[in-house]
Amino acid sequence: MIEIKTQGELDAMRVAGKVVATALQAVKETAGVGTSLRELDQVAADVLADAGARSSFLNYHPRFAPSPYPGVLCTSVNDAVVHGIPTGYRLRDGDLLSVDFGAEVDGWHGDAAISFVVGTPDPQDVELIETTERGLAAGIEQARPGNRLGDIGHAIGTVGRRAGYGLLADHGGHGVGHAMHEDPHVPNEGRPGTGLRLRPGMVIAIEPMFIAGGKDDYRHDDDGWTLRTIDGSRAAHVEHTVAITDDGPRILTAP
Repeated sequence: MIEIKTQGELDAMRVAGKVVATALQAVKETAGVGTSLRELDQVAADVLADAGARSSFLNYHPRFAPSPYPGVLCTSVNDAVVHGIPTGYRLRDGDLLSVDFGAEVDGWHGDAAISFVVGTPDPQDVELIETTERGLAAGIEQARPGNRLGDIGHAIGTVGRRAGYGLLADHGGHGVGHAMHEDPHVPNEGRPGTGLRLRPGMVIAIEPMFIAGGKDDYRHDDDGWTLRTIDGSRAAHVEHTVAITDDGPRILTAP
């Protein structure tokens, strides 16, 4: 079932989105060479506490996972694409870090992700991140009433494929509302003019995941959560929660 939100409900979701944006900015400002992933998780937990919000991630237990998720952040380093658990690993100079975060306020969720390099950036990593961000922008531009989900996927996929990157197989965005993951699935590749037609009041998370090595395949870590590139190449992940409105896309997780 796909929820159609009222203007007031979108405003309520924006409150959660602001918490998400604040936490991601705080994490990025804290992340440095020698900082542990667990320390970053605590930074995000503190933002939640200060806002009176709840984590969308902590103790989340989908069918595929062997155990509930143990953190409030997903922290994916280098060849980890998504769902990396915040451990005691300390960031090193040149690490590519993707951070995914969700917050719930008064029953409404927001979900977003950023990628950045810690310390000295490799130009190839910078290009990967910037291209993934362009893919996100292209997808958001298509999030308009009357367009279809295939238009979003086509826009994202075109950016990634033209750059020679892989797109994480079997993964994409999703609906957001009273649950963090709702219908519909939002593809990162597709044919224009196909799929569900977008309507005002729909809210979706758009989240490209581009892989530098050009392969779409992945493998699971032993933790059952972390997804890594099959060839050890680096990956970037960016995301926003976006409302479909008559006035165009409204980014609910914008800073």
